[in-house]
Amino acid sequence: MQQRTLGQQGLTVSALGFGAMGISTAYGPSDEQQGIAAIQRAHDLGVTFFDTAEMYGWGANEKVVGAAVKGFRDDVIIATKFGFTTDFGQDSRPDHIREVVHNSLGYLGVDHIDVLYQHRVDPEVPIEDVAGAVKELIDAGTVRYFGLSEAGPETIRRAHSVQPVSALQTEYSLFERDVEALFPVLTELGIGLVPYSPLGRGFLTGTAKPATEYDETDMRRIDPRWQPGNYEKNVAATHQLTELAESKDASVAQLALAWLLAQGEHIVPIPGTRDQDRVEENVGAIDFALSDTDLTQIADILPDGGFGARYAEGHLPVWN
Repeated sequence: MQQRTLGQQGLTVSALGFGAMGISTAYGPSDEQQGIAAIQRAHDLGVTFFDTAEMYGWGANEKVVGAAVKGFRDDVIIATKFGFTTDFGQDSRPDHIREVVHNSLGYLGVDHIDVLYQHRVDPEVPIEDVAGAVKELIDAGTVRYFGLSEAGPETIRRAHSVQPVSALQTEYSLFERDVEALFPVLTELGIGLVPYSPLGRGFLTGTAKPATEYDETDMRRIDPRWQPGNYEKNVAATHQLTELAESKDASVAQLALAWLLAQGEHIVPIPGTRDQDRVEENVGAIDFALSDTDLTQIADILPDGGFGARYAEGHLPVWN
């Protein structure tokens, strides 16, 4: 497995990571043992970067990740996050950060967290206070690296001035391009990018179906990209991408991940899945090289991303 560097503080991970959220939340009913098997298969194939969060089941997902990596914990990088409350409010006060970290260590069954992200920027807590609290945890050895999620340029700069930021996590895929506006500041400060939902929340696997056909607990029922009007346009674009991928003996998911990897050497996507076959397919993207002609064709199909907003109105906030 190829390795990539995130930030300038020594964080090195596999070129492709694994996002564990969907094992516990947001994508309908799941089987934890199936999720554990998927994580372990990813490790077998060379994946060393595993992403979870307190919010994903309020400890449930961290327990799954901890159980899955128990036999090889020292060989992997575990990332988790703080910043939400159980009623989906925000709380990044230093005391709450320390409380969440204490709980996460227990759920994961580890003695340190490799990457600690602020899950969303808290407008009520100065980012300098947040970064300072994480710095104390890093100095104590409880945390190794600091990350931000869905932060804007000014917040990134202010945080970085207190505790160097190794990685920014945000949504980035063929369907979602807004983060490209942050590339200059990430390059300037030497910060890596960790794209979540790199397969468009599953749309870019070629298996999308109308919103009403998903389980009531599946976020795609209200995702704007699955709503009538947007859905048909996204299906058509995915079909064109699939034809291009198949002409190169690859899947559309592999094409989508290869496209992300081609956008920069410090980009590490974290696709999630509960299926071992999907894990193998995703890892296959590492060796799928796209030519300049391929990239041009992809740009012609989706010049500005997918159709529809990132979130339904009133749902998770972005960029502060």
